[in-house]
Amino acid sequence: MKAKNISSMVIRILVSAALMFLLFYSMLPAVNLRDKNFLVFLILCILIFLVVNFLSYTKDFLQTLGSGRGVQMVKDEETGQFVFRRNSGKRSGVSLGRPLKYGFIAIGLIIILMTVASLLGLQFFNATRYRDLITIEDGDFAQDVAELNMSQIPVVDKDTASRLGSRKLGEMTELVSQFEIQDDYTQINYKGSPYRVTPLRYADPIKWLFNHKEGLPAYLTVDMVTQETNLVWLENGMRYSPSEYFFRNIYRYIRFKYPTKMFETVSFEIDDNGTPYWIAPTISYRIGWWDGKDIDGAVLVNAVTGESEWYAKEDVPQWVDQLYYAELLIGQLDDNGRFQHGYINSVFGQKDVRRTTYGYNYMAINDDVYLYTGMSSVTADESNIGFVLVNCRTKETKFYTVPGATETSAMASAQGQVQHLNYSATFPLLLNISNRPTYFLSLKDNAGLVKMYAFVDVEQYQIVGTGQTIDEAKSNYRKALNLEDVEVQELVDSTEISGTVASLASAVVSGNTCYYFTLEGDSQVYTASVDIHEKLPFMQPGAELSFSYAEDGAVRRVTEVHELTLPDSGDISSQTEAPEADSIQPETSEEVSPADSEAGQPADGQ
Repeated sequence: MKAKNISSMVIRILVSAALMFLLFYSMLPAVNLRDKNFLVFLILCILIFLVVNFLSYTKDFLQTLGSGRGVQMVKDEETGQFVFRRNSGKRSGVSLGRPLKYGFIAIGLIIILMTVASLLGLQFFNATRYRDLITIEDGDFAQDVAELNMSQIPVVDKDTASRLGSRKLGEMTELVSQFEIQDDYTQINYKGSPYRVTPLRYADPIKWLFNHKEGLPAYLTVDMVTQETNLVWLENGMRYSPSEYFFRNIYRYIRFKYPTKMFETVSFEIDDNGTPYWIAPTISYRIGWWDGKDIDGAVLVNAVTGESEWYAKEDVPQWVDQLYYAELLIGQLDDNGRFQHGYINSVFGQKDVRRTTYGYNYMAINDDVYLYTGMSSVTADESNIGFVLVNCRTKETKFYTVPGATETSAMASAQGQVQHLNYSATFPLLLNISNRPTYFLSLKDNAGLVKMYAFVDVEQYQIVGTGQTIDEAKSNYRKALNLEDVEVQELVDSTEISGTVASLASAVVSGNTCYYFTLEGDSQVYTASVDIHEKLPFMQPGAELSFSYAEDGAVRRVTEVHELTLPDSGDISSQTEAPEADSIQPETSEEVSPADSEAGQPADGQ
């Protein structure tokens, strides 16, 4: 009988252990008391043990019933435990009370621990610590954010990248039936340009069964500037990914290699050589027991070989662009703005309380990716008091005091310019245009195709420039700034040049005349707006010209004309004095003012 009890106990332990392992295999909690999921896992393990024991006791009970002897479960008066007892009064030796008692005591203690841990992290007691989760410095927009050449402005958002990727995969008939595109499209800087990258995934378990030995054969890259989409084939397939099963699933793989680490959602990136990696940020809690979530490092996993290494946050390689994810940064920015003067002020006085605006975007600055979002007062929904840029790798954060419109207001303003076309605006990207913070947006039709572009001034969102090309939209935006008497400063480097006009053409762009010309011995095309210099309408091939220009896409934009000599009219300089009024005196006896003389001068020059 004793041997039978020992055998039954061993079976109960083995069955419980097997069920607990399957639970761990599916939940994948960190073996860490600071992980809520681990404490939930412990509670479920205790319940599994109790259920297995109860079923075992029930089996013994039913076996006794089968022997034809009367058995009932009663409370033992001596011990207070529930036992199976035959009608004869002899105990069966099977007890339920003790496991239930200690099991529920353990569950109760865990629940008490979780409750106390949650109380320790309440914002009411830790407002200052929540505020200090992120350090914000003041920045100089003109100095920190360089003006981009128009050929470097990213125009591809995640939705557009997804459409381009799906179209590219559809061209690969050998892949489209076996694989799908994973909807990651992580924004990174690759070789100095902004890209979105995403891996493939198995279409379903059957496709995985036939293809998992070779792994995922390729990943997608989308150039956010040119919209060029490439399927990058790998010499050896990616064997570790979220779409894998069993121990090659990336989450299960890193859990069993780093059982005590707490992980955030992994992201897909490529290094400078195009090698695919999974970036798994590791979590630490800076407030209480499990509050004040922050990132203390990351595990980098080679998606092909499975080689992995954990890096502290300050040692993460520079090619990693997305260490801090957007939701975490937005939450910390909100806490910083809410608790500037403590918890009570955040509820009642609300002095200096601010919050992030709806939505965010990413900016490529130097070799890093920055999260951009506006900041507004809690009492003002339609205007920003400034905006922040957060480095997604280092969490370096700067605040720029630029009062202006919110992103949603800018989107509405851009849509209003083309309301007859019923286009919708994408979430804006913040750019530096002529030393002014400017929203850049794409305008899409109902099919999701980009049809136009728009620039909206941050400070005065009624100033809008739209166009079917980026150059046209920027040109119209500059004109709108001039019409509103807004001071415009050139940030881009300008170059002074002189030469003889070789060829000349003009075109009307959005109601404004632009001149396109080349110089002798120079095939480069230069463009000048009619309002750059008053004598441009009379420029001809053979004219001598001295001017400054700035690189602006495929052409060079003239920023200032220093001297213009027409073939038959001598030297006409922007600095010369007007001719004597007598030289253009009309044949009428009416006196002509100097202003009238200047106005008449071009007619003579013609």
